[in-house]
Amino acid sequence: MTSLHYRSARELARLIKSKGLSPLELMEETLKRIETVNPVLNAFVCTRPEQAMDEARAIAERIACGKDPGPLAGVPIGVKDLEDVKGMVTSFGSVPYKNNVARSDSIQVSRLKAAGAIVVGKTNTPEFGFTGFTKNRLYGVTRNPWNTECTPGGSSGGSASAVVGGMVSIATGSDAGGSIRIPASYSGCFGLKTSFGRIPRGPLPVLQIHPIWCMGPLTRTVDDAALYLDCVAGYHPSDPQSLPPPDHSFLKCLESMPTGLRIAFSPTLGYARVQKDVMTKVEGAVKCFEDMGHRVELWDGSLPDVGETWSRLMNCEIYAQVHQDLESNRQEMGRTLVKSLDHARSFSLNDHIEAQKVTTELNRIMWDLFEHFDLLLTPTMPTEAFAAKGPPPAEIDGHPISLLGTVAFTYPFNLSGHPAASVPAGLTKNGLPAGLQIIGPRQRDDIVLQASHAYEQMRPWNDHWPNIG
Repeated sequence: MTSLHYRSARELARLIKSKGLSPLELMEETLKRIETVNPVLNAFVCTRPEQAMDEARAIAERIACGKDPGPLAGVPIGVKDLEDVKGMVTSFGSVPYKNNVARSDSIQVSRLKAAGAIVVGKTNTPEFGFTGFTKNRLYGVTRNPWNTECTPGGSSGGSASAVVGGMVSIATGSDAGGSIRIPASYSGCFGLKTSFGRIPRGPLPVLQIHPIWCMGPLTRTVDDAALYLDCVAGYHPSDPQSLPPPDHSFLKCLESMPTGLRIAFSPTLGYARVQKDVMTKVEGAVKCFEDMGHRVELWDGSLPDVGETWSRLMNCEIYAQVHQDLESNRQEMGRTLVKSLDHARSFSLNDHIEAQKVTTELNRIMWDLFEHFDLLLTPTMPTEAFAAKGPPPAEIDGHPISLLGTVAFTYPFNLSGHPAASVPAGLTKNGLPAGLQIIGPRQRDDIVLQASHAYEQMRPWNDHWPNIG
């Protein structure tokens, strides 16, 4: 039987609702697990044990009175430290914001709480989510449960480490260039970058300028991610770009994946280099879709070079968040981040037009691709996890790569807006996870989840976790 620490959120909620498990007992075990494992992994940067126990007690009382405790009845969750939880610090992993206490919950957190989830604490992130590995001056380095010398990825690295380390079954993430899918791949769990607007962002001091930053979950199972999405998806007036609520349950439609899909597989997107044993694992994962009876074809197309455009737009988004305090805070912030933000100041009207031209060309190619295919498969990451303190690898199998080459498969789909997930593809020869990325047509989070679920049924992973703690 799966250890309590590695039960899925659905299993835990079912046990609590049936009175087979007390929410107080679960919370006590969760806090003990964090106390044991977190000093090794540094996934959580702060916790709220007293409030969490009080909320678990309230859930227990609701159940005792015959009231519905919600679909996430008493399930402990972690919240990435780029997102507000009322009464807790939102530091953004940045020293100048170490006392920035949130006055209210984010929309996503508020909806998770309304569904019965209990926030245990905040999970670590690189400063303002700027890098693909999780380290900052305020809270230090977060480590990978499979090998603590390695990174769990970033920027939702604390969330992935907490899930894979057996501390919580669900944690929130955000993804502007791979920040959910990178740690899902490196840490060996499920991560979903939702369609832009599927989960409302904010409330924010400044609305997003460019549609690249999405919210989403890191979970142990696809079921849990679908349940999570059922709880948080839907329009909110604070985010005018948020989508209306879907006309279906993501969880209930998991078993309804169409048969005979046309699936494209691109091992490189026309430009990327991939570590050999990572590619071997990915190709094995792709074959599962052929075994299911779908038609998998090698995509002979390629994507344009969108890296510089994506990078500059992301820097503009971060600059919009910090511009008023940047001068007074720059000495306490990371030098590379500050340098990138200084460059963002010079982003001109012509730069916006050129960026839109790049995005238009990307849109044309993706439009054509999904005219012919139902899904696109790629590696999630070109490599296995690297050193926890960084830097990212400068070469793959002896061949030099650029910094963006280390995240070659993720950022294009933030610029294009397509939903994408990372599923575990197996372990490399070094015993580190590799991931398969599943990309769907715009706003088709349902088919991405269905394909991920079908793959999970073929190659279950929820009974195989690292031995830590």
